[in-house]
Amino acid sequence: MIIKAVKLYGNGFMTQPFAFGGEDAAGTDPSVKYRSSLQNYVIDTGDEVILVDTGMPSEVPDAVPDEKTAIYMGRKIKNYTDALRDLGYSPEQITKILITHKHADHTGELRNFPGAVIYASAAEAKADELKPYPNVVPVDFSDGPYANFEKSMKIAEGVYFIEATGHTLGNSIVIAEDEGLYYMIHGDVTYTDEALYANKLSVVFEDAAAARETLDAVREFIRSHPTVYLSTHTPLGYENLEAKKVVDLDDPPESIPPEDVTAGETSGKYVCSVCGYVYDPAEHDGVAFEDLPDDWKCPRCKQGKDKFNRA
Repeated sequence: MIIKAVKLYGNGFMTQPFAFGGEDAAGTDPSVKYRSSLQNYVIDTGDEVILVDTGMPSEVPDAVPDEKTAIYMGRKIKNYTDALRDLGYSPEQITKILITHKHADHTGELRNFPGAVIYASAAEAKADELKPYPNVVPVDFSDGPYANFEKSMKIAEGVYFIEATGHTLGNSIVIAEDEGLYYMIHGDVTYTDEALYANKLSVVFEDAAAARETLDAVREFIRSHPTVYLSTHTPLGYENLEAKKVVDLDDPPESIPPEDVTAGETSGKYVCSVCGYVYDPAEHDGVAFEDLPDDWKCPRCKQGKDKFNRA
């Protein structure tokens, strides 16, 4: 089995209140920042080439961070299909796609894989982001428990799709077993590995109680299985993969501060940092984002204005 990271954005950051503040925002420090990025993963079993998520839509503009930015994935490195080709795979080779959840930074380039079978939790399969695709298979996780997780589906030999709700109501994780290691591709159970070690939820969830249960289950699994934790929004994801680094919850690694970010030119558009929705004043009667009511919500994921970045 070969697992590779599809690197899409880099040199970003997230604040501690965003990454740690889901249950105790008052106990976080906004001056503390962690590295951020965007990558998804490929699992090559030798018989099949399986994608786990498919990146941000190529047309989404780069965000332009400022002092209010909670999470910035960084500058775009490559479009998804170009990055995939750089790893040696063409869209025609992909047999299956596993969607951890509906957000656009995980489903953005599904349109390029009409020949693949797309697996998504039944709770996510009817989401707006997945409606255009007739090749979506709703998953009810009917294969029974996997370790301490209650519901799972076996996708291929050594590859398991596991119900892990909270971040969204249909959030899932993927575990690939290879040579005694368990590679956990978890979507956004945490946004940064520091939160895994600190046992903290991010501020982004659709069901807080379920998100807590999922993080508890993830940590329980890690304590009894040698797990390589493959995150989506921190370069620790692909760094862990490259080093085959096993999580030791009692020995957190030293956190590396993010690089300084220089703000670029802005277009008047704003991008939701959670789901990738682009607010373009030209499509809203010229109403500037700044002039929207304070209680305005993202029409796609229902997050507040504070989750949007300039673009």
